[in-house]
Amino acid sequence: MGDVTRHIGLSLGADICWPLCFEHMIKRLDLRIPHDGDTVRFEVERVTIEPFDLRQPVKYDLVVDRLTHWFHTSREWIKKGILMDDLYVFNNPWSIQANEKHTSYCAMMKLGMPIPETWMIPPKGYVPAPDVKPTLQRYAKLFDLGKVGDTIGWPMFLKPYDGGGWRAVTRVKNAQEAWKAYEESDTAVMHAQASVEGYDRFVRTVGFGPQTRNVLYNPDAPLHDRYTMQTDFLSREDAEHLRKVTLTINAFFGWDFNSCESLRRGGVWHPIDFANPCPDSQVTSLHFHFPWMVKSYLRWSIFCAATKRKMARTLDWEPFYAVAAMDLPYAEKLDRYAAIADARFETARFEEFCAKHLGHLDEVASEFFTTPEAKEAVRQKVTALYPPHEVERFTELFWSRIQAWRAAGCP
Repeated sequence: MGDVTRHIGLSLGADICWPLCFEHMIKRLDLRIPHDGDTVRFEVERVTIEPFDLRQPVKYDLVVDRLTHWFHTSREWIKKGILMDDLYVFNNPWSIQANEKHTSYCAMMKLGMPIPETWMIPPKGYVPAPDVKPTLQRYAKLFDLGKVGDTIGWPMFLKPYDGGGWRAVTRVKNAQEAWKAYEESDTAVMHAQASVEGYDRFVRTVGFGPQTRNVLYNPDAPLHDRYTMQTDFLSREDAEHLRKVTLTINAFFGWDFNSCESLRRGGVWHPIDFANPCPDSQVTSLHFHFPWMVKSYLRWSIFCAATKRKMARTLDWEPFYAVAAMDLPYAEKLDRYAAIADARFETARFEEFCAKHLGHLDEVASEFFTTPEAKEAVRQKVTALYPPHEVERFTELFWSRIQAWRAAGCP
């Protein structure tokens, strides 16, 4: 028994701001956590992309993955690490690869969530291949998109079944607009989904392990204003409901880190977009909420690495389906789904761990977000996204919103 080091790898793409803050803060925390007779320390390293021997051991205990959803080399390296080296990864790469928005809609409909009416539409165009033409000639039926819209109800949304950061999402009010959007959709397989008209709240709930944060969202605002800075906009009951919905989805699909968008109409919360297992983590969109995100990265990473939390290599949906089959109101089913999720995320153990070993994190974070290092992280991200003449203006804007977070008591 003695000093041991847990190695945390950051598998990154265009991320700039949160990894810099993560690295600075873990040094400032200066952790020496007793666990199973050892004293656990932590080292953070950025994962490089290079050829690898399938039998070469992975040096990391945990990897925070920001590439699996699109960069295949890193995805396959991560799969190898999970299968052969007991690597823990945010998130399950097989689930990200296989479970797109279409699957998530179907599964949550089965669990009884009030998902808006959704249809799948065959693509307008096809990539040429030998079997495509005979297949379509024999089996593809002509359809009237206007009648589909009449059935779903106008207005509705046309959007790719597999998502893609608002890619090709179009709100259409009639058959003419629907056909125009469809003609422009090329080879994308599309969903037609009813619009939740008359909603009074649009909330994005971020889930990171058992941690959740509800953010009032304005989809019509510029990107830097979509995450509003309001904090007291939900009742305790609504906040708890959205926590249960988000953790249910995340536990079902094996996603440590995901976000769920929900609209409230007539007191009912309708989840509309919740297959986002690489959520936006940038200060340029999160601003006021960015320090919470960094702290959440730290808490869940440190807990999982310190305790050698086991990666669930496969998904077990049966406990959820067993609840779905019960003759119970949806609210009672959701309570049971959330209990499964809390067990899978070890919520009680996590909270006890944080209280015992990370009680100083809030103070460290509040102090860190006054430093030149923190402001430089903001500036670097702004510089990467904005034209030179706007860098100073937006650096100061996002920095002022972080200071508003501190003034509000670091919520």
